[in-house]
Amino acid sequence: MKLEPGMKMPGFSRPDETGATRHSADFAGSGLVVYFYPKAFTPGCTGESCDFRDRHDRFIKAGYQIIGVSPDPADRLARFREEYELPFSLLSDEDHSMAESFGAWGTKKNYGREYEGIIRSTFVADSSGTIEHAWYNVRAKAHVGRVTGAMFE
Repeated sequence: MKLEPGMKMPGFSRPDETGATRHSADFAGSGLVVYFYPKAFTPGCTGESCDFRDRHDRFIKAGYQIIGVSPDPADRLARFREEYELPFSLLSDEDHSMAESFGAWGTKKNYGREYEGIIRSTFVADSSGTIEHAWYNVRAKAHVGRVTGAMFE
């Protein structure tokens, strides 16, 4: 099921890059941007994460926290966060249950081959957990600019 504006953001409980469990309740009272990406250290995922990093202050000033989610294990996410100085948490979704609850897991096509995987997606929820924006099947390049454009301009 795909999320749409006006729907409630699904609850979640996932380990972050340190191995500590983060819950959706940890973000209560603030807006939240959740972006799903396929794999740390790949060019598109690195670029997208760095774009969120570079605009992080703008989101914080507007009352939104950011979290990135991928199927990578926590230790890989820790290295990714450290190497690229990402100022936000990265959640490990190895069993892809969080991605499924957001509609960000499904059949993908690449060079004519079909497989199951993360559908690069971004969700913005207000401080009450209501979805304001939902983007599916996005291209990593320039996507964060579209997010900030929709939110702030």
